[in-house]
Amino acid sequence: MGVSTGPAHIISTAKNHFSHPKTGKFQIDIIINNAGVSNNARLEDIKISDFDWQYKINVLGPLLLMQAALPYLPHDRSGRIVSVSSVSSSEGFEQQTVYGGTKAALEAMTRTWARELVERCTVNAINPGPVKTDMWAGTTQYFKEQLKPFILQTPGSRIRPDIDDRDLVEDAENAGGRPAYVDEIAGIVGMLCTEDSLWCTGQVVCANGGMRMAI
Repeated sequence: MGVSTGPAHIISTAKNHFSHPKTGKFQIDIIINNAGVSNNARLEDIKISDFDWQYKINVLGPLLLMQAALPYLPHDRSGRIVSVSSVSSSEGFEQQTVYGGTKAALEAMTRTWARELVERCTVNAINPGPVKTDMWAGTTQYFKEQLKPFILQTPGSRIRPDIDDRDLVEDAENAGGRPAYVDEIAGIVGMLCTEDSLWCTGQVVCANGGMRMAI
């Protein structure tokens, strides 16, 4: 997703592997715009290369992927597009000038695509807070300290000592609570991909344990 030809290559590869063996028909029913990168920096430390890298992957990548997929989307509103945004798009976390901006752009595109593609598919986004991924594991102690007051006010982040992963329990006092598990985010994405989600489009759906509500 970091190069201009990448998204089209993804669609071409999928078409080569999944076209109907006899008819050659190829249809894309679901797209999850999940690729994303972040490099936290205060305003005075932001480099042009950081800006270009994050916008190229987080914003231009999904746009080019949608363009490449357009000929293969259904024509009966049965398609499902879900983009992974972030609470950072609306909360103004320190050090996330660029990352938060990319996610706000993704949400804006989501609303536009929901109108332009209304006869093809629903288009929604979700806005996770911290999630137990490699990105969270690489978070600096300083950034965790900035997030701690927000996590403390997030209902879903309360630690369950007998249920939650041991490393999260041990880090709870430092972090203020726990991040989401990947499957908790995936469950919300899955919900938006069902037939029953037809009447939901152009929305940013909560996937943050109540962090957005808590602020």
